[in-house]
Amino acid sequence: MNELINLIENFRNARDWKKFHNPKDLAISLSLEASELLELFQWKSSEEALEDIERIKEELADIFYYTLLLSHDLNIDLKEALIQKMEKNEKKYPVDKAYGSKKKYTEL
Repeated sequence: MNELINLIENFRNARDWKKFHNPKDLAISLSLEASELLELFQWKSSEEALEDIERIKEELADIFYYTLLLSHDLNIDLKEALIQKMEKNEKKYPVDKAYGSKKKYTEL
């Protein structure tokens, strides 16, 4: 992760863009990139959308870029945040109730 964060920080710093990268605008950019990913699937079957895997890969990279940058700027350890979230999800979606179900935890 540190190698990737250094890569994107160097990219940003070389262009003097940090002044534009406040948490609000990074969150907006993250959402916009996720929307661009969704657009690749709109009005298509999953199989049709997967025909453009290169564009999917690019949008996922953009999403990851903004996720890493935002978490870094906010001093959030993504690895630890994911572990904590998975622990919460384990409680919300116990295997014996959630197995094979698409129901939300409030409906289990």
